[in-house]
Parts: sequence; C-alpha cells; structure tokens
Amino acid sequence: MTDRSAYICRRVFDGEKIRSNAALLVEEGRVSRVSSPSDIPEGFSQVELGEGILSPGLIDLQVNGGGGLMLGDAESVADIDQICSAHVRLGTTALTPTLITDSPEVTRKVVDLGIAAWKDRVPGFQGLHLEGPHLFAGRKGAHDASLIRPMTDDDIRLYLRAADELPNLIITLAAETVSPDQIATLAGAGIRISLGHSGASYEECRVAVNAGASCVTHLYNAMSPLQHREPGMVGAALDLGGLSAGLIADGVHVDPVAIKIALKSKSGPGRIFLVTDAMSQTGTDVTSFFLGGREIFRSDGMLKLADGTLAGADIDLPSSLKYLTGVVDLELETALAMATSYPAGFLDRNMGRFSEGQPADFVHLGDDFTVKSVWMNGQAV
Repeated sequence: MTDRSAYICRRVFDGEKIRSNAALLVEEGRVSRVSSPSDIPEGFSQVELGEGILSPGLIDLQVNGGGGLMLGDAESVADIDQICSAHVRLGTTALTPTLITDSPEVTRKVVDLGIAAWKDRVPGFQGLHLEGPHLFAGRKGAHDASLIRPMTDDDIRLYLRAADELPNLIITLAAETVSPDQIATLAGAGIRISLGHSGASYEECRVAVNAGASCVTHLYNAMSPLQHREPGMVGAALDLGGLSAGLIADGVHVDPVAIKIALKSKSGPGRIFLVTDAMSQTGTDVTSFFLGGREIFRSDGMLKLADGTLAGADIDLPSSLKYLTGVVDLELETALAMATSYPAGFLDRNMGRFSEGQPADFVHLGDDFTVKSVWMNGQAV
C-alpha cells in the first residue's frame, strides 16, 4: 500500500514564502507538493498539526559537536551519528559536522570517518566542514595556535580525496596564509572555500574570491573589521556579491545592530545564512567540557575558555530563529530562509525547500519556535 500523507498546518513555509492554512503532501517519503487543504487528493491520510510553522528541515553548516561529543574526538561512525542525532532532534535535518583546527592525523581520521558515515547514510550527515588548520594565528579565537600550519601538498591530496567521496566539503582558511593557486585547486574540485580566522585586507579577500573562495565563516568574528580606510574581511563579505556568509545569531557573537547592517548591506547571489557554531554540549545539560585539553565553561548562554575567549556558541537553530524575529525584528520568511534555502543555495544543493521529489525532511515549530516534531524521509524522528 502506498504511503501518502498530508500534513496540514496553520503556516507552511515552502523555502521561500509562507502559505497560510496549507498542506504538505508526502508520498513514499518524498515531497509531492504544497496545496490547499481543500485540494488534498483522495488516498492521503490527513495529519492535523494545528498552529505553528511547518518548514523544510533546518540546515547547519558549522557544527563542531553535539550529544556530548566533539567531532575531533569521534572514533567511529556511531560517534558521528551521535553528534548528528543531537541536532536532528532539534530540527536540523542536514548538517556538516565541523572539525576545529587539529593535527594532520586527527584531520585524516575525521575525513575517513566522514566518508564512512556518508556511505552508511547517517541521518542528517551532509559532509564535513574543516575549520582550519590553515588560519592566521593572530585571529585564532579558541583554536590552538600550536596546531595552525601552512597547507601542504599532502593536505591538498587529502582534501581532494574527501571532495571526491563526500556530498559536501567546506574548508575555512585565511586568505593571507594560503595561495590563490591552492584555493583555485580546491575550489575547482567542488570544495566550498570559506574565509575566516584571518586578518586579511579587502584586496587579499578579493584575490581569494577571484581564485574561488565563496563564503566567510561566522561573519564579524575572528576577522579583520570594517574600517574607513581598510574595509577588511567584513567589508569584503558585505561588498563582494558572490560571497555568502555564516552568521551566529545568539545575542553574544554579533550585536543586533550589526546584524541589521549586514542584512541591509548584502546584495548579489551570496546570502547570509545561520550557523550555530555548536559544541559538544548541544543536546546535553553539562556545564563544562574540554577542547584539546582546555576546559570550556557554559553559563548565561555563552561558552568561554578560562581567559574569557568565546569558544563556540550555546544555541540551536530554532533559538536563532527566535532571536532574529524577536530581537532583530527580521521578517519570518527571511529568517526561515536563512536556516533552510540560503545554506542549501550556498552548497548548490536542492535542499531546504519543499520541491517535488525531494526527501521529506521537515520540522513542525511552535509559534515560539519550540520544536514540536521532526520528520526525515517522511518518518517521525
């Protein structure tokens, strides 16, 4: 018997706009279409969700850990599944687990585990994000300066192999520490190059973009600021239309006024999308944990090293949506797109929308953005 269900909700966001009193039609675990409840065909079982928002599953391209684990500490595919599961339960049905600057051995291990996780179809896993180690130590943030290093031919070979076997690979690097030729080689293989943890000038960023860089990692944080005589990386992110940018909207990393300015300034095909920069505490109630032997303390919605340096963020995507629509006063459709279709567009993947034939990954959010239910491939999680 064919599995056909119609999910009826007060508001349905299709990846671009909100439809009032609409129904998402799902057949055999895949999206059919969004319709009016009065146009539901015969043979569909009807699921009344009532109030709230039905949205494509959320997408997070910067997730350092979750469920009590950091990606660098993973030793098995089951560990990667543990990280992904913590975020899936919070409405994020597609993510790229992120490795913070580490040794060549750990980087190779994580790449191999990521390839295995993709082959095993770990729910939610959509590739890897390598944040480092080719960064500028002067803008290291919580990264271990002793592990930051130049890019070698061995690194490039590893990244090219990973790109060939993963659905997506993002690499954050500093424009001033990696050559344009290296960027061009990686970007030419389909790797998404993101600029971050960098003191690069506007011109250095422009050269990197011309070589193939297409994004900026956690806008405003750990990068050269916008100044009136040197626009820096922030200026490049807002001025160069082809650059997308990840944004942490937790009320700690970026002031709401700075968020408003960025959203008003950004034009062109590049978009600003939400990331959490989540750490291992996501989905747990721990008050501290360790990163590379250094203790990170969790309090008042912040994660900090002992010296006060911010070390990731203590927020999930639904909470980010609440912050954007409440504190920043951003319209709901734009905020939802920043967590769905915009990051999907950066990856150039047909996700983050209710498109015919796509896997039925979706989330029901309350009006206060609490996660009520999550589905993957049409099945409740």
